[in-house]
Amino acid sequence: MTLDVGTSSVRTLLFDAQGRQQDGFGEQIPYQVVTTPDGGVEVSADQLLDLSARCLTKIHEQVKAAGLRPAAVGMCTFWHSFLGADRQSRPTTPILHLFDTRSDQQVKQLEAKLDARQAHARTGCRLHTSYWPAKLLWLYQNRADAFAATDRWISFGELLFLKLFGVATASTSMASGSGLWNQARNDYDELILNALPVDRLHLAPWGEMDLPQTRLLEPYRSLWPAFDGIPWFPAWGDGASNNIGSGCLTRDAFALMVGTSGAMRSIVAAKSVEIPDGLWCYRVDRSRLLLGGALSNGGDVYAWMRRVLVLPDAETLEQQLASMPPGGHGLLLLPFFAGERSPYWRADLRAAITGLSLSTRAIDILQASLESVALRFREIFDLMSASLGRPTKLIASGGALLRSPAWTQMMADSLDAAIETCVEPEATSRGVALLTLERIGALDNLAAAGAGTGPCHAGRPEAHRIYDELLARQRHLYNQLFPEN
Repeated sequence: MTLDVGTSSVRTLLFDAQGRQQDGFGEQIPYQVVTTPDGGVEVSADQLLDLSARCLTKIHEQVKAAGLRPAAVGMCTFWHSFLGADRQSRPTTPILHLFDTRSDQQVKQLEAKLDARQAHARTGCRLHTSYWPAKLLWLYQNRADAFAATDRWISFGELLFLKLFGVATASTSMASGSGLWNQARNDYDELILNALPVDRLHLAPWGEMDLPQTRLLEPYRSLWPAFDGIPWFPAWGDGASNNIGSGCLTRDAFALMVGTSGAMRSIVAAKSVEIPDGLWCYRVDRSRLLLGGALSNGGDVYAWMRRVLVLPDAETLEQQLASMPPGGHGLLLLPFFAGERSPYWRADLRAAITGLSLSTRAIDILQASLESVALRFREIFDLMSASLGRPTKLIASGGALLRSPAWTQMMADSLDAAIETCVEPEATSRGVALLTLERIGALDNLAAAGAGTGPCHAGRPEAHRIYDELLARQRHLYNQLFPEN
């Protein structure tokens, strides 16, 4: 059984020993983050605990009715989730989302204390509002009472384990995306900790990471008897799970995922890897690294356009987009609606558009926005290819992208690469299932499970040349509007 706590919903599913999703099992409940005018993006910890319990209760009813008992439970949560808990296991803060930008000034304070390039080389994380160091410093300076009441700084998965088992167990995967983890040493980074008002006693113990729990506390033991006495594994990062579930298991296989945000990632089975300046590096587990880049603006750009512009229905929209030549609209758009991560790592960026005229149509603005996101992925692709070599396989997943073949074609043209589409209905949950099967010894080789792929979109050389020109123009506009601080 899998539990996936994502950035917009909580989902449970059931998989067999080959990682195949079982029909008729599972529950999904959507939720919304809370935003504040000062850049805050928060989630109620109690709300997310309640949604998780409701999803688990529903699937327990389903497996019980079918006379089944899961062999194990695997989890993933959105990377960089962050909150405080007191000695009584009560949240002292909301969950601060990775898109929360209130700690921008604290980033500058850390840059004055630390060598930013060296910190990135060690932790794989830039000094940025997405990660824990800046958020910890922001809470210390702006929420003194909550900070003082906190006994442990944790991710949401740890909080859930604390409620279910009485132990806030973390995974190496989640810790590696905090900005506190030294990727090469596979341990907390002492130089980062020394720059913060916290120490190891406030964080997940290194020696207890990745260990499963089996004995549920009451009332959960009575509520879910079929889930008691089986191993529950600490939450993996959602990005790592997505790579596994979409079949991108080696350094020459890049995963391209576009959901609300977006990411491109590759798994590297090595003790260390050179981390290009614009990218990040986290871990799948203690033996596998994950190198890649992430966009704060992905499917949400498409959603914003659909919400704000007067556009036709989805089918008509696809037909129109497929028939339009690249860049024919004469517009140039920077898609920084929520700041940006890779490769610029600047929370202060904002979206901009130039070239509007009285003849500009809504569909032109939509096409320009989708092309602009494709060019953002081009920047990440070039950095990854320079570090790992050009991939032999590029697999696309994520509902925002797969619902639009026209957008997938733009990606292929921008990258000048063939993009295969992943047809696994829930690649991230499937990845959790495969990692769990590996941990319990039911699956010796993740590659043996394979991953279903669908239509392939080949890059078109003539379109790629146009995207080269668009990228040069986009970079020029960026440099004009957002010069280096």
